[in-house]
Amino acid sequence: MASAARTASRAFLRSTPATSSFRPAARSARFALPSQGFRAASRRGYASEAGEAKSSNSLLWAGIAAAGGVGAYFYLKGGDASVSSKEFVPTKEDYQKVYDAVAQRLANETDYDDGSYGPVLVRLAWHASGTYDKETGTGGSNGATMRFAPESDHGANAGLKHARDFLEPIKAQFPWITYSDLWTLAGACAIQELGGPAIPWRPGRQDKDVAACTPDGRLPDATKEQSHIRDIFYRMGFNDQEIVALIGAHSLGRAHTDRSGFDGPWDFSPTVFTNEFFRLLVEEKWQQRKWNGPKQFTDKTTGTLMMMPADLALTKDKAFRKYVELYAKDSDLFFKDFSNVFVKLLELGVPFKTEDRYVFKTSE
Repeated sequence: MASAARTASRAFLRSTPATSSFRPAARSARFALPSQGFRAASRRGYASEAGEAKSSNSLLWAGIAAAGGVGAYFYLKGGDASVSSKEFVPTKEDYQKVYDAVAQRLANETDYDDGSYGPVLVRLAWHASGTYDKETGTGGSNGATMRFAPESDHGANAGLKHARDFLEPIKAQFPWITYSDLWTLAGACAIQELGGPAIPWRPGRQDKDVAACTPDGRLPDATKEQSHIRDIFYRMGFNDQEIVALIGAHSLGRAHTDRSGFDGPWDFSPTVFTNEFFRLLVEEKWQQRKWNGPKQFTDKTTGTLMMMPADLALTKDKAFRKYVELYAKDSDLFFKDFSNVFVKLLELGVPFKTEDRYVFKTSE
């Protein structure tokens, strides 16, 4: 069953040429900004953050379900329930089943934020991977160390508990998959299900314990500009073109005052993956918002969208701006480059034992 977001994105893409962009005639009430004050100035997040949601079942329940799930899995497979899950070698078809389960849950759970958990799943995969340090070889998606404090409490990860909890029933259903693989696969799934490009994905990540948690400060601070952006992304091993393409993930989701401190969506279609973030950056007039919160900017046309200082820095820097302008004009190019660099992000520092990557079928 296709989700409402998936259906909307397909209709959107069918009606829009590859190199053109979506420009609504008027502001939709669905994307109205909340009139709440600034409550978390000390917390800074770069990617979008979903708001409060009903909490899922506890980790204790998930652990109990997972323990029984191993036996159930081998029973349904026609195997011996006494066989250790470590001896089970999943195939592409097994990972497709995980993808399908995530997609189905996205389709069914639509009472969150703008109607989809997809954007916050992308943010989970992004933040789990973006802690990588090429000099020390630490951090990255291999480990899923955001399960533990203090990493789970880092300001940039505020609210990601909702994404992690969203995936707990999937982990219980497929106990053989590591959290590290599940989080990244779910991010790839969300991109595809929200109308984005195919994200080739490779399994093989292993979970680690609390000792592997990374120090705070490895993720981007949206209050800062060019030099900070380069420091963060160069540490991971990205160049200027890759940096701009990755930040294009801001086409999804919105910021919230009770998480990052910022407020509002970047574009008019926060549950559809497009190149609108770039088009709006170069075509819209942005003015500083007057409010009781951190410095951010709003569009002059409707006053309903927002950009962070780090977003507008992409237009101030000549090296960055040329890629912003390219992606604003060419959606196909952005999709291709984003897919390539998102795959690279998800694989940073992972000692894979296979070269095979899987492209999963999207839901119908």
